[in-house]
Amino acid sequence: MIAEAGLAALWLAFALALLQLGLGVAGLTGGRDVLLGAVRPVAVVQGLLTAIAFVMLIWLFLRSDMSVELVALNSHSDKPWLYKFAGTWGNHEGSMLLWVAVLAFAGAAVALFERRLDERTLMATLAAQAFIGIGFYAFLLFSSNPFTRLDPAPAQGQGLNPLLQDPGLAFHPPTLYFGYVGLSIAFSFAVGALVTRDVGADFARAMRPWVLISWVFLTLGITAGSYWAYYELGWGGWWFWDPVENASLMPWLAATALLHSVTVLATRDGLRAWTVMLAVVAFSMSMVGTFLVRSGILTSVHAFAVDPTRGSFILALLVIYIGGAMALYGFRVGTVREGSTFEAVSREGALVANNLLLSAILGIVLIGTLYPLGVEAVTGDKLSVGPPYFNAAAGPLALILVAIMAVGPLLKWRRDTLKPLAKRLALPILITALALAAVLAMAPGIGIFPLLGLVLALGVGAASVAPLWKRNLRRTPLFTYGMVIAHLGIAVSLAGMACESAFTKETLVAARLGETEHVGPFAVRLDGVAPIAGPNWTALEATLTVTRGDGKPFILKPEARMFPSPPTETSEAAIKTVFDGQLYTVLGKADEQGRWQLRLWWKPWVTLIWLGGVLIALGGLLSLIGHMRRERKLLDRKLYG
Repeated sequence: MIAEAGLAALWLAFALALLQLGLGVAGLTGGRDVLLGAVRPVAVVQGLLTAIAFVMLIWLFLRSDMSVELVALNSHSDKPWLYKFAGTWGNHEGSMLLWVAVLAFAGAAVALFERRLDERTLMATLAAQAFIGIGFYAFLLFSSNPFTRLDPAPAQGQGLNPLLQDPGLAFHPPTLYFGYVGLSIAFSFAVGALVTRDVGADFARAMRPWVLISWVFLTLGITAGSYWAYYELGWGGWWFWDPVENASLMPWLAATALLHSVTVLATRDGLRAWTVMLAVVAFSMSMVGTFLVRSGILTSVHAFAVDPTRGSFILALLVIYIGGAMALYGFRVGTVREGSTFEAVSREGALVANNLLLSAILGIVLIGTLYPLGVEAVTGDKLSVGPPYFNAAAGPLALILVAIMAVGPLLKWRRDTLKPLAKRLALPILITALALAAVLAMAPGIGIFPLLGLVLALGVGAASVAPLWKRNLRRTPLFTYGMVIAHLGIAVSLAGMACESAFTKETLVAARLGETEHVGPFAVRLDGVAPIAGPNWTALEATLTVTRGDGKPFILKPEARMFPSPPTETSEAAIKTVFDGQLYTVLGKADEQGRWQLRLWWKPWVTLIWLGGVLIALGGLLSLIGHMRRERKLLDRKLYG
């Protein structure tokens, strides 16, 4: 009865979403405030019911109930419990139920805790959120039911894709989904404000926490996904401009632009129409990402759906939601007042420039992602748009973006003058110049992009902490520390990317037992290859003895694994992290002469890439806490004087 209980909860949540939308529309159009007051409890109960449905699905996976089709197709009783648990969303139907559960739970949180908006605007927001939910409830119930029974039930399931049998599955998808759904809340706020003509600073202050939450989770999700692919796939790269990678990057770019824009609106009452547009664009990108990954048009470990009708359903939802929001924007944007103005040389001006560059990079990534799919749909020809296009088209804009990001926090609001600005920029510029000279002296053959990346990273690192100079650090607001740490994280990640690109060393050899190979500063000896067995796999495990100069030897054991259910071969890299980088080793196959393929990489400072991602997310979290504290203090003053 667990599956039936989950399905019943899902149907009830669907019915409450319809009721929530109906109450909101009737209350707004008929002026009946009593109906508006009923929207909050309906949203809360809807969120609880959807959470119950998702918990029921987790329960089915943990108990290996093979009478449920989704469990039989994506699980096995011999799997470790962690992969049964995370396998709940390691498939199409389960991942979409997670999407809907987070969507409904976020709507319930808005209904419970939001008190800053005008009541009519909040009800319009909740009605918009219900409208989004209705489409995805219908998608689950009529196209992708996760609780469908099998009769007769098989004795065992087919198992989870071995590439997904990793702790990363328990972390990466949920963080991305929280990010996607956070953007749905921002979208609903924008639609609600347009409906009630209430686009202003209060609207921005209500939206900002959700944008920050979304941005933090997207940052963590992308960072975790990058590292997961890096160590799991065995190819030694951390980013490949794959369409699925781009599907998560595009919402992050839009959310970053929206975060800056909503800050200007909340703080200085500017960029009203631009903020609303970015809220629509950001959620549009999350919908595009959902369509790409869940429609079956991509062949990827992430792309679970293969039924074209499902893709058509999601595409229809995308057209309805985004087309409707764009139409509403076009119809109501004339009612959005201009807001406060500012000079070009100002912090607002720098934020606008950053937003334009982010939008341009977003356009480049969107075109490079969708163009091959469009050509294949029209002509049947398969095209590949990879790193050469993205690096050449987006790379220069990204470097300009980083340079402007370094200047922005040092500018004054409203209006600034060049002479005082030059004084504030003197030290970062000096550090940048010294970094340029040092890099050219120590690495004369470095490429232009890695050179600029390293130099800008050091300059931005200095500029990012400049807002703290000559300030009382104990009285500095927490959100200022958040901005500083996030910008410092950008510099750290940029330094890691530049070092990985410029200084990586690779060795591909066929080695006999006892032979020693060299990569970077390391000597690697192949001591043996032996069979081993895991909980649901077998493997050949190499034993590598590694030394660095006169240092103490250490052992690495890369594996070539074989999973029986479903039959799949994977490479499990063995990685040694040291203070200045990582040694990355992969075992290949044996040849007829008894030699073993080994791929060895030395990647100096590569860990800075993910350390920077964590710092960026930490900065966003501190900003969120800081703004929430300030809002609470302002509310207390308003209520109690």
